[in-house]
Amino acid sequence: MSKIEKNEQSFLKRLVSNQLFIPVIALLLLSVINLINDPGFFKITLGTNNAGNPVLSGYLITILDYGSELGILAIGMTLVTAASGGQDISVGATIAIAGSAMLRVLCGGVSRPTELAAPVIVAFLVACVVGMLCGAFNGMLVSVFKIQPMIATLILFTAGRSIAAWINNNELPIVPDPKFGYFGGFIPGIPIPTTVFIVIACIIVIALVLKFTNLGLYTQAVGINESSSRLNGINPTFIKFLSFVILGLCVAVAALIKVSRLSTINYSVIAKDIEMDAILAVALGGNALSGGKFNMWASILGAYVIQFLTTTLYKFNVSSDALAAYKAVVVILLVVFSAPKVRESMSGLVKKATAKKGVA
Repeated sequence: MSKIEKNEQSFLKRLVSNQLFIPVIALLLLSVINLINDPGFFKITLGTNNAGNPVLSGYLITILDYGSELGILAIGMTLVTAASGGQDISVGATIAIAGSAMLRVLCGGVSRPTELAAPVIVAFLVACVVGMLCGAFNGMLVSVFKIQPMIATLILFTAGRSIAAWINNNELPIVPDPKFGYFGGFIPGIPIPTTVFIVIACIIVIALVLKFTNLGLYTQAVGINESSSRLNGINPTFIKFLSFVILGLCVAVAALIKVSRLSTINYSVIAKDIEMDAILAVALGGNALSGGKFNMWASILGAYVIQFLTTTLYKFNVSSDALAAYKAVVVILLVVFSAPKVRESMSGLVKKATAKKGVA
């Protein structure tokens, strides 16, 4: 085998094994499908909203808008998955709890207030505290009581929306200040969705945290081998607990966006099944769902790919009730392609293909 052929084989092997390979391929595949079906899918237009402010519209803007809130959740879900080797299925219910607490503070317990009872920043901080408390509850069950993450988070998954309704006496408060809608919509004079700026801020924060602290290293160490990490001076209990608390903070940010979109809340519908999309984003990013090494940027890219898939399915007139079935197929494919045996087989095929090319 010549040096050029060896380099080619090495390049293909590195390409297939790269964590960004699967999400990028999925993104390209969805782009081609939409381009063939409707070239106008990628069209972006500048128009005005009901308030007369300039806004960008189009399918790509929708993907950026709703994919951003999913990207925020993917940040926390990646850390939880890496540290605990499990997933938090209570994300949607926790968004309902944090969002309900936010509305309680903003509206002062009145369903139809004429003015805000507290500043938005105060309500948001309360939502952050509530989200982190929910994360701390899940984290305690997982890290201290050693309960499997999916079972531990099943408690809030089941009871969370009822707790959210109880916070506001089962009423649906409406925020009277139209400025509150800016967080989930558009800031006057800026045609780009506000969620894009929020997710950029979250990405910058997590990038700085991973760069200037040992959070990423400790999280991976705990996920790979908890016993070894303990022998090396790392506290696995604290790292697992912290990952759930960080996810709770991400949930509070997502709750701000979700509640802001309508200036109210629907306890049974808000963020329904969003935990599945967040888990899918982590899996699509090539991160092992059993924990350990992770790639945060691949998870965030995976979040936008999942939203791309959701938007594409809606474009093909797939009903919302059937979306879960299609995404379940994606989960199966991801699990299969993530399996070590499948990856080894793919590498073997690459080697054989390169070898045959060299013989020819």
